[in-house]
Amino acid sequence: KAVHYLVMLLLAVIPIPVMEIYKLVSSKLKRKEIEPTWENAVKYIDDIAGIRIICSFTTDIYRIATVIEAQKHIKVLKVKDYINNPKSTGYRSYHMLVEVPVYLSARVENVIVEIQIRTIAMDFWASLEHKMRYKYKSEIPKALSDELNDCAEVVSLLDERMMHLNTQIEEG
Repeated sequence: KAVHYLVMLLLAVIPIPVMEIYKLVSSKLKRKEIEPTWENAVKYIDDIAGIRIICSFTTDIYRIATVIEAQKHIKVLKVKDYINNPKSTGYRSYHMLVEVPVYLSARVENVIVEIQIRTIAMDFWASLEHKMRYKYKSEIPKALSDELNDCAEVVSLLDERMMHLNTQIEEG
């Protein structure tokens, strides 16, 4: 029942063909050495449903996370702070794995949703990194990987400078 609803939800919100969704879910399960079924997708894939929140400043990220944590109907299951602990690739973002109630006509289903919160600059960097990862399926060339890591540092510095400028404007 929950699986059927989730499949219908995915079809409604993701503007890609059903077979593409199946391929994405199937490959993720196969990497985990799990039989690719919709039931297993719901059971073993935490980020099958997700929301990305883009904001202006790093401080906004933590304010938004605090607001989400304070919601009585949302249960925070896990937090990954890639801003204070960036991935080796340079990726920065704040991830929350939450459980939310989905109200159906006859019952309530709890659904796990991944929330990604990042700045505009972080999102720009992540979009390019994602594009590179899929273009170079096996391994990103070292020169490009190094350049991308350098850009991640620049993005982080940009976020800090923009936040500092904003603070001066608000105080000034």
